[in-house]
Amino acid sequence: MGAVFALFHSYVLYPWLLRYWARGRQLNDLTFSRHDEDLPYIIVMMAAYNEGKIIEQKLRSVFDTDYPDDQFEVIIGSDGSTDNTDSTVQQYTEQHDNLLLTRFEGRNGKSNILNQLMERYGTAICSFGCDCLLVLTDANVLFTRSTLYELAKHFKNPDIGVVGSFVHNPNAQNRGIALQENAYISRENDIKYLEGLVSGTMMGAFGACYALRANLFVPIPPNFLMEDFYLTMCALEKGKKAIAEPKAICHEAIPDEVSVEFKRKKRISAGNFQNLRRFAALLLPSRNGVWFAFWSHKVLRWLGPFSILTALASSAYLAQTSIFYCVLLAVQLALLLLPALDWLLRQCHLHNRWLRLGSYFYLMNWALLAGFWQYLRGVKTNAWSPPQR
Repeated sequence: MGAVFALFHSYVLYPWLLRYWARGRQLNDLTFSRHDEDLPYIIVMMAAYNEGKIIEQKLRSVFDTDYPDDQFEVIIGSDGSTDNTDSTVQQYTEQHDNLLLTRFEGRNGKSNILNQLMERYGTAICSFGCDCLLVLTDANVLFTRSTLYELAKHFKNPDIGVVGSFVHNPNAQNRGIALQENAYISRENDIKYLEGLVSGTMMGAFGACYALRANLFVPIPPNFLMEDFYLTMCALEKGKKAIAEPKAICHEAIPDEVSVEFKRKKRISAGNFQNLRRFAALLLPSRNGVWFAFWSHKVLRWLGPFSILTALASSAYLAQTSIFYCVLLAVQLALLLLPALDWLLRQCHLHNRWLRLGSYFYLMNWALLAGFWQYLRGVKTNAWSPPQR
């Protein structure tokens, strides 16, 4: 019963409680207007590896922003790219003097690139003052005209340390796993927003795009896979608030191949357990509202595969005592086969939304389990190759 309740609380009860507690609340009533002369200076920083197919669109979306040109600059760290990424960025540096490209040889991984960029340029960045912001983003994520302003406006409030964006995929297809992943991201957007609204404890910004006070950046540990969650939790640990802004919209294409998404979720899972070990102290109730959000949104979900297996083992043990538990065991075993059933129906071009969402739930829990095993074996590198776009 406890295992089932843990899943129910994380996926159903906790979001409902957030909506109930959020009634009548405002996200932040202390914001910059668009015409404020003291808008914070922004450093848009990203790591890029072989993003030649998308990097020009990315840069165009950044420089088409309505944020004042003299109030932001872009720093790109090329992680040993072997395609036309560097040459494309270099062409843009000739048109924009607030764009800087730094090339690093070999494969370093996103976290190591960010660390090296901050080590190299951190002193200059901090010279802009305590209100200087880092907007950390991925090369394949496209901004809207107002993305930078909507992120920056909240930092007039000195209590806010992190502001996350809303990631949208307007062209999600009804094929592969894109539909399920899009539904998951939309729900995560809502939960993160409600967490910020209720207690300022958004559990990890989406790494696709988020803003962080530059003086809150701390070096990311070697081979850490989830730097977005790590930096958000470090800010919360220091007593700052983390929120998500629904108007800070950016667009990211979602992979539709199950194998690609499974591999990505497995990698994310390994990073989750790295962070769980690092921030275990924040699970204690004495840490204000952080502990409840951390348990409810993240930890119980990360432990989901073990809850599923515990419930299955309990039903198997009790099946000999009652027909009820026999039926319950049969239902659980049938649910485990949802990914296989979904795959068979897709081969016949048959799509059922609820079946696909159920299949996604189990498939991603198995990815969590695989990621836990990867974590136990040790993470050797955080380098990541982008999927075909």
